Amino acid sequence: MPAMKKTAKSSLLVTSATLLSFSLALTATATAPAVAASAAFSADKPKPSPSASPSATPPADMSSVGGALLAQPGTQANLGTGAPVLPKDLSARSWIVADAESGDVLAAHNAHWRLPPASTLKMLFADTLLPKFPKKQKHKVVPTDLAGIGAGSSMVGVKEDETYTVHDLWLGVFLRSGNDAVHVLSAMNGGVDRTVADMNARAEELQALDTNVVSPDGYDEKRQVSSAYDLTLFARSGLQNEDFREYCSTVRAKFPGETKKNKKGKTTRGSFEIQNTNRLLTGDYGLDAYQGIAGVKNGNTTNAGATFTGVAERDGRVLLVTVMNPQKQEHDEVYKETAKLLDWGFKASGKVSPVGELVPPKSADTGAQPGANASGEAGGSGDGAAKSKAVAAASKTDGSGSGGVGIALAITGGVLALLAAGVFLINRRWPLPELMRRRR
Repeated sequence: MPAMKKTAKSSLLVTSATLLSFSLALTATATAPAVAASAAFSADKPKPSPSASPSATPPADMSSVGGALLAQPGTQANLGTGAPVLPKDLSARSWIVADAESGDVLAAHNAHWRLPPASTLKMLFADTLLPKFPKKQKHKVVPTDLAGIGAGSSMVGVKEDETYTVHDLWLGVFLRSGNDAVHVLSAMNGGVDRTVADMNARAEELQALDTNVVSPDGYDEKRQVSSAYDLTLFARSGLQNEDFREYCSTVRAKFPGETKKNKKGKTTRGSFEIQNTNRLLTGDYGLDAYQGIAGVKNGNTTNAGATFTGVAERDGRVLLVTVMNPQKQEHDEVYKETAKLLDWGFKASGKVSPVGELVPPKSADTGAQPGANASGEAGGSGDGAAKSKAVAAASKTDGSGSGGVGIALAITGGVLALLAAGVFLINRRWPLPELMRRRR
């Protein structure tokens, strides 16, 4: 295409987007439902002390982060004309369906119920530590690195006195949910206690106030809890990091084995294949891989039961679903219920009113610099750029959300176009992994 035509087309797109944004902003101001107003940047009550084990029923009064409706027990949904009914055979104690980019919560069930998270907590671990170490950095494992791993933990096969790259270790975390890889990375970060403190600080920054981290790998520990809402925040934040997206969408990879000497005395080191334990990504007996799936993380422990957060794209829309502890004792039940909620979410998009929102990180809310580059790949918070409250409000009214997944701020010519009392921002969509598009 000639340069003049490209320029003209680009100008036309920007102009059209500007007028559309202004129109949407006026419409949203006039017609926004009361629930959206109560949800936006809602102040939360003081963080309660986590219990040693989850109760049999959800609390009558839960956190109101993300909206007043999300604080209520039971299923929350505002179905509009033509909206499909929710799946009737869901057994999970808690679940949530959210638009990954706008942050709208389409429906939820006990979203803020504080439950054991199992290995889905590794999403917070990755979101906290991924930016700290280059992928090619090498580390030789010493015995203390593997100390304190819980009995019966899932392992990828890290061995003492062997050297691994950071890339190897993250593959072990995401694909095999290896607690041994988590402990080695924690040792590199200054130890388990330091890592736990960092994760709790990160959770607070993300406004994930239901979460209390005791062990970085999600192993069952007293007082270790999270919620479907918080796990979805972790996934949404982590998915802004290119490496996070790569690891959580990888189906299989090679992992370094042990160094051995052959009969001739020559030292060799082979490798073995590891496969992702996310069954919506790989498929399983009686369960097909889900169309458009791109991660994120599964977990299963005695106290937590099965937990899972998944992200999928269909027809240009990206949904996040978290399911915690299905009560049906059927094989792959957590994945089956996730698939049903994803199917419902894609059919319901545009036909339901949000019951809440996924809030942005504190730094995005206050306008502080989050410390990420424009693509959000440095592990920064929110959009990966500083945003004032006015900008966040404008982003909400134009439908792009606040702190959306991979929605970086691309400012044309370095100038914000001011329209009347509103602010127009040009956003780009979350860069979905090519692996997911190829699979579809």
